[in-house]
Amino acid sequence: MDQPRTVYEGRYLRMVVRGQWEYVQRTHADGMAVIIIAVTPDDRVLFVEQYRVPLDARTIEMPAGLVGDDHAHDTLESAAQRELVEETGWKADKVVVLLTGPTSSGMSSERIAFCRATGLTRVGDGGGVDGEDIVVHAIPRPEAPAWLMERAREGFEVDLKLWAGLWMIDHNPDGSPASAAR
Repeated sequence: MDQPRTVYEGRYLRMVVRGQWEYVQRTHADGMAVIIIAVTPDDRVLFVEQYRVPLDARTIEMPAGLVGDDHAHDTLESAAQRELVEETGWKADKVVVLLTGPTSSGMSSERIAFCRATGLTRVGDGGGVDGEDIVVHAIPRPEAPAWLMERAREGFEVDLKLWAGLWMIDHNPDGSPASAAR
């Protein structure tokens, strides 16, 4: 296959052509992101709501962020811990990386790691940084699927990775039960 050729580079993304494929890469960070599966001590799943320019819509997501973005010594776990606190105001005693894979393999080289955060303690309000304008939702776990479907009916874009995240509250990626500690 041909060597990749950059055809456009912006502040955050570059467009690359390799053979007949066109795809994007991040210009900073290391091409990894984290999505955090977090359940509060009172059994509420943490979701975040924010406006996303590419969709021109508000979205419902789990807390997430880039690894290495302005943090040179980031690990997947430290990025997940940082993003959880910034976006939701909750800190985890423990973060475990469950699974890593591509986000949109036909369009981007980015990969994402699902991380389970346990032992949560409230340390702030959340809401993000630099004008992210994030709204935090803590939804009772049994009601989360219906709540997500209601948001979709209201016109929110609901991140499809949420369904995998909900499953991984109680399961490891191989289907075995997750530990009871939350």
